Amino acid sequence: MKRQLFAIICGTMLLMPAQLLAWGQKGHRIIAEVAYHYLSAGTRTKVDKVLGQKHGMVYVANWADEIKSDTIYPESIADGWHFQDLGAGLTDEQVIAMMTDYPKEGGNLYRATDSIRALLKKDPNNRLALTFIVHLEGDRYCPMHFGHLEDYGGNKIKMKWFGSNTNLHSVWDGKLIDSQGYSYTEYAAFLIDAYDSKRKELLKRSEEDLMVETYHLTSDIYNYQDTFNGNTYHYIYHFHQAMEWQLYKAGVRLAMLLEDIF
Repeated sequence: MKRQLFAIICGTMLLMPAQLLAWGQKGHRIIAEVAYHYLSAGTRTKVDKVLGQKHGMVYVANWADEIKSDTIYPESIADGWHFQDLGAGLTDEQVIAMMTDYPKEGGNLYRATDSIRALLKKDPNNRLALTFIVHLEGDRYCPMHFGHLEDYGGNKIKMKWFGSNTNLHSVWDGKLIDSQGYSYTEYAAFLIDAYDSKRKELLKRSEEDLMVETYHLTSDIYNYQDTFNGNTYHYIYHFHQAMEWQLYKAGVRLAMLLEDIF
């Protein structure tokens, strides 16, 4: 099983400095909790069995980040499975093309998720593939994991957050989520209540459309940064709903993927 995943990403890809976290621990748990809520009873039972416990999706949601300091799967970090940095000013058509014609630099989130999805579809009992996909499908909806290559997805863009030094990537990893004061279960419940009416429409949308939407949000984040005056409250007011929509979309689409596989 381990060798299968080692073979996912190979060739002449450049080693990129990795954006080590996406959404942070709470964000990934929120996504997994939303997804688990929407799974059918039969799919829940199958997923729980593969992962070895009820709500297993939530408990493994951060494993792919936790192993970054281990030697178990060093290539998942070195080869950039967690991010897909893209250049500024791309057309929608260019963004869509990169989902299958993988860029040669800037991360391998598209390649990794496509490959692991195929592994899991071939063998739904592949616990390792399922563990990775629960995490990486969430990464696909983190806007700063589609950041600019030159600043490592916002890691090099310094900013203040309530007077403390941080960077743009960290704000979207967790600080914006934490600003709302919810636990992951509370936030998941809020998102389900707030956005459930949009779920049917969301299920009908293509993945290409959703990735373009994420890219546009990333562009909006960069554009706002040019005029940001350090007012953290205004930043939260401006972006928290967009952030919540990304989390909800990730959960719904993860559930949709698992229903298709199981």
